[in-house]
Amino acid sequence: MSALQKYDIYQAIADPTRREVLKLLAEKERPISEITSHFPMSRTAIAKHLHVLSEAELVVGKKVGREKRYRLQPEPFSELKQWLSYFDQFWGNKLSILKHVVEKGEKEELKVIKAEYES
Repeated sequence: MSALQKYDIYQAIADPTRREVLKLLAEKERPISEITSHFPMSRTAIAKHLHVLSEAELVVGKKVGREKRYRLQPEPFSELKQWLSYFDQFWGNKLSILKHVVEKGEKEELKVIKAEYES
């Protein structure tokens, strides 16, 4: 984090509203008025969220005429992806266990059905 940067990516994405703003901006560049229209809050509140996202360098705003348009800066997400990839090992293990449990459960269920059918 640079000396001027107040928020890091983890602080910025901690808020659900900011995560939704990021999803909107992933689709296309948008002015603040369009972003605000997607939320039950004031333009000032959205501006504060955009400020946090800008400080974390996740979005960048540029003046176009009288309005400010925001767009996603995808580069910082590589840091997040790298950090999360460490946890893939745990997901893989859990999914393997779930698969085993489901398959074992299906075999047991088939035995019960077969036993009921034969009796």
